[in-house]
Order: sequence, then structure tokens, then C-alpha cells
Amino acid sequence: MKRLLGLMVVVLVLAGLSGCGKKQEAEELQPITMESLGAANSLSVATADTKAPVVEAASVPAAKEVLPLPPQGPYKPTGIEIQTALKNAGFYTGSVDGKVGPKSKKAIEDFQSANGLKADGKVGPKTWEALAKHLTAAPVSAKR
Repeated sequence: MKRLLGLMVVVLVLAGLSGCGKKQEAEELQPITMESLGAANSLSVATADTKAPVVEAASVPAAKEVLPLPPQGPYKPTGIEIQTALKNAGFYTGSVDGKVGPKSKKAIEDFQSANGLKADGKVGPKTWEALAKHLTAAPVSAKR
């Protein structure tokens, strides 16, 4: 009797494992879609016989290209942008090389003074707001 009971337990365990494994593998291979997730979340009670709807890949709209977010905080202009804007505004006569040296700092101070800003020679948010308007403007003849 013990042998028969033990044999039945082994057969049931093997049958359960082999049958469930194939079904589980088949379910794992199906792609999960937003629609099936929404349907699964809206059901309050799930039963073993309930299957989520399968949506063909062709009917799912293609994902839009994800663009990187701009950096947080105020925009920090490059040396070339600063020199170009200063040159277009008529405050900088040197070459646009991207190196903010003494000539560039003097031009920044002159620009700040002419625009009612604190003349500290640094391009902060307020200075850049006023200066950025000249970045794409046509060059003005030098005011110096």
C-alpha cells in the first residue's frame, strides 16, 4: 500500500511538473503589451482560465524617438558663443577662438555696463539673456 501511494505521488508530481512547465514556457515567450497590462490591472479577481488578450506586433504603434533632456539649471554658454555674440553686438574685436581671456572679459564688462547690468566680467544668466539676442544677429561695427 505504501509503495502504491508513493508511486502515485511520484507520478502526480512528474505529471504536474512536465505539464505546467510547457504551459509556463509558452506563457513566458508571449510579449507583454500595454493593452494586456491594462487589462490585467483592471481585473479585480484573476482566474487560472483567464488569459490576457494578445496583440499582434504590427498593430502596436512604433515608439517615438526619445531625445535627451536639456541640462537642469541655467544655460551655460560656450566661449565661442560668448565671443560671437559680443562681436555681433560690436563689443569684441578679437578672434573668435573660444578662449575667454582679458579681451573677452573687458568686452563682457563693457557690454554689461552698456546694458545696465553689474559689470563683473562674468556671463551669468542675466548677462547671457541680454547677450544671447546678438548670437544670431548680423555683426555690428565695433563701438570701441
